[in-house]
This record gives sequence, C-alpha cells and structure tokens, in this order.
Amino acid sequence: MHELFPWLSLILQRRQRLLVGGLLILFTAISGLGLLALSGWFISATAMTGLLLAAGVPSSLNIYTPGGGIRFFAISRTLGRYAERVYNHDTILRLLADTRVRLFQGLVTAKPDVQTGRTGAQWLTRLTSDLDALDTLYIRLVAPSAVALIISGTVAALAGWLLPPAYAAILAACLLGALLLATLGLFYRTRRLAGARVLSEERIRVTAVAYVEGNAELTAAGTWDFHASQLQNLTGNFSRQQAIVDVRTGWHQAVATLLTNGAAVAALAGGLLMVESGAISGPVSVIFPLLLLGFGEVYGALPEAFGRLGGTIAAAARLNRDCAAPVGAAPAEEPFADANVSPAGACLTLTEVSVHYGESAAALGPLSLALTAGQHLGVIGASGSGKSTLANVLAGLIPPQHGRVTRHVAPGDLAYLTQRTVLFNDTLRNNLVLDGRVLSDQQLWRILALVDLTERVATMPDGLDSWLGAHGHSLSGGEARRVALARTLLTEASVVILDEPFTGVDHATRARISAALAEELATRTLVVLAHDRDALLPTDRLIHLQQARCAV
Repeated sequence: MHELFPWLSLILQRRQRLLVGGLLILFTAISGLGLLALSGWFISATAMTGLLLAAGVPSSLNIYTPGGGIRFFAISRTLGRYAERVYNHDTILRLLADTRVRLFQGLVTAKPDVQTGRTGAQWLTRLTSDLDALDTLYIRLVAPSAVALIISGTVAALAGWLLPPAYAAILAACLLGALLLATLGLFYRTRRLAGARVLSEERIRVTAVAYVEGNAELTAAGTWDFHASQLQNLTGNFSRQQAIVDVRTGWHQAVATLLTNGAAVAALAGGLLMVESGAISGPVSVIFPLLLLGFGEVYGALPEAFGRLGGTIAAAARLNRDCAAPVGAAPAEEPFADANVSPAGACLTLTEVSVHYGESAAALGPLSLALTAGQHLGVIGASGSGKSTLANVLAGLIPPQHGRVTRHVAPGDLAYLTQRTVLFNDTLRNNLVLDGRVLSDQQLWRILALVDLTERVATMPDGLDSWLGAHGHSLSGGEARRVALARTLLTEASVVILDEPFTGVDHATRARISAALAEELATRTLVVLAHDRDALLPTDRLIHLQQARCAV
C-alpha cells in the first residue's frame, strides 16, 4: 500500500474539496436511506390503518407529515446526487491536472536510461492506463469507503441503543462482516491477480504495437501467424486473470449482500420482539430492516474498487519507479543552476568529467573542456567514441559520475538537436514550434529556407499546415532531419548543440545548408558533433574523440 502514499498525499492537497465532496456523497446516501425507511413505515402504517378501519376499529393517520418527509428525502436525494456529481467531477478534473503535471515533472527530470529504457507502448501505458487507475482513487475508493464506514457505525450505534442487545450485536456483526468482505477481504484475495492483470495488459499493448510496426518484416519473414498466436495467448491469459478477479469479486459481493440481509432480518426480529412487548408499534418495526436493505447502494461500489486495488497499486509502483523524483516530492532543481566559478568568458566548462553506463568501460572521459561564449566547436569521432554522451552531458541530460560541469547558461537558453530524429503525428507548423509560441508564416518560411526545405514544403497539399503522419512518415529521412534542425534553430537559444545534424542529407544539400547556417549561427555558441569533418558546420575549434577520450 505504500506505493499509493505519494499519490494520496498529492490528492490530499485539495482536502477542502475532498471533504465537501465526501459530505455530498454522505448526504445523498442518507437521503436515499431515509427515503426507503420512511416510505416503508408510511406504507406499513397506511396498511395497518386500513385493516383497522376495515375491522370497524376507529383509527386515524397523519399523512401530511410523513408525506412531507418523503418528498423532502426524494428531492434532497435528487439534488444531492446532482450536486455531488457536478462537484466531484470538477474535483476529479482538478486532480487529473495535478497528477499529470507532477508526473510530467518527474518524467522531465528522469534519468536518460529510464527515459530510453521503455518502449513507446510502455510509456503509453504509463500515461493512460496506469494514470487512469489512479484518477479514481478518491471517487471510487477513498470517499465511498469513508461514507460506508460512517453510515455503518452510525446504524450499529443506533441499533445498540434501540434494539435488544442480542439482536443489536448480530446486526453489528453482520454489517462488520459485510464491510470487511467487500473491502479488505476482497483486496487480499485479488491483489496479486489484479497486479498480474495490469502487467498482462501492458504486455499485450507492447506486443500489439510491436507487431503492427513490424508488420512488413513479419509478413516478409512468413512469421506473422506465429506471432499472432503469441498475442492470442497473451490475450487469453489476460482474460483468464480478469475472469478470476470478477468471479471472486462476485462471490464477495454476494456474501456481503447476504450478511446485509442477515442484519435486516436481525433488525426485523428485534423489532417484532419489541412490538410484542408493546415498546413500539408494528409500522415502526420495519424502519430498521428497510434502512438496512438500502445498504446495497452504500456497499455496492466497494467490491469493484477493492477488487481492482491490486492493479492500482501495481500501476502506482510503476509510475513511481519510472519517475526520477517520487510523485509528491518537490520538483528537482534546475540542472542549469550551477553557480561554480568558470574561466573568464566560458559558458560551458567540463573538469575531468567521466561517464559510465553500469559496469562497462567509461563512455566518456576523463575529459576537460572549456567553451567560451560565441565559440563554434566541432567534435568528430567514430561510432561509440562518446560524442552523443558528451552532447548529453553538455545539455545537462546526463550527470557525470566523476568531475564537474559548470554551466553559465540561463535555463531554457540551450537548444539541443539529439542524434535521434523525433517528429510528432501533427502538422509541420506544430512540429516546428513546440512551446506554444505564435510565429508568423514569414518566420517559418525563413527557417525552412535555411535548411533547404522551401521547395519541398511548397509541394505539400496544405503547406505549413500539412499533416506529417506518425513519426513524420510522409517525409524522407533527410527531410525529417532537416525539419528537426529547423525546429532547433527556431528556439533562438544562445547555445546550440547539434548531434549529427546532416544524417540522411546528401553532400550538395549539406553544403548549401552549412553555408546558410554559418551566417545564422554566427553570434551563437555552437557545438556540432559528427563522424568526420565533412559533416560539420564551419567551426573555430576542432577536437577528436577516440575511445571516449580527447585525442586532439
């Protein structure tokens, strides 16, 4: 259960709204129980009066007071339900915003090995199914459980005061048993299965996405049927787990209902005993039993919520694991806020920096480097020499295991084109501007001209508003790379890091772009990394990485 504590602490930051929402749920439940109990008494009293009159016994009944009470409970139940739904849905939407903001804060500051160690389908699961499982913590678990506990305790206390002790004890025991069976008992019987079901759901999603993306390769290899049968087996296993959870939930709900009905029988027996002794009238004796029959609404939602609680805990554990900082903790400090003294004029300084991935040899360093403002630095080296690791360290994405990194760069004033080209299933305009700024078409066309894309975009059906498709599939690899390069240039950051900016770009196009960018980036600090000099922009200084060390 400790996996839920960070999320519960986040939810409790809105404790005032939670309290009001819980009181609305309680008010609605009490109105429903009061309506059922008072209606039952009124019907019984009316029938008794009719029988007495039919037998010739003078009798009368005040129908206005109970009738008014019935109308009050009917209207208050309806209005309470409406107010509760509107208010609590608004609360849920606010909690949705809170949890998603905190989650993305964690993702942004997560270690790169966590960010890259999950597939797209796994991140999709984190941001949809896992997060959705936590969205209903309050409305399906916390609030209904608290309301059920309050009402059960109140009814048991009233029974102890009004009913004979033996019958009151039976009633209290039945209610306690029903509440435990519908909540903790069911949770302990389904927690492992519910957690396994969540893992199975993720495996199905990951496998299905992989098969769809690799459809051409699987078809060409003639192995589609084999992999489809594997997916079918995963789906069958998931269905079996869900069926077992549903069966256990159904049994617990049935036994809890039986115990609630047992409490109603005990209340009826105790009431009849009091009628026989003359302590109460016949119609009054049905109030408690009918009140207890209304507990189906109070306990009804609990079994499903607690039957899925194991899956909710598993989802919370995965979200906590895949965030750099635990959800509920303060956001991590800005990685650029380094106040160490650097050499005069330097904006980025590395001092004996080294980076290791696990137990493997150093991926970088030890390396010392000082980059002054306005300088253009070229870094070349073979694959695996540590170029991308160096770029990640300079950008603040990877903290070094040894050494010191000094950055005199304002937060947000560093632009980084990573080695991997990332385009979104969106328009070209929205792929160029990710931060919500409103840029004119003239500004966008100017940047596209710098990367030699104006002719290509002009042929697209909607120009800047043309849809690029998933991963920019409507573009070639070189065109997609140039779109990503244009996006980096549009940030207007004073420090620009370009890792293999010309991947997939032919030599002639590369030469034209290099000449244009030399002028565009003349006043900025630039680090450009490539395999050889031909793939670099014009630079003031050149270093050669070899086996993770500076060889030149």
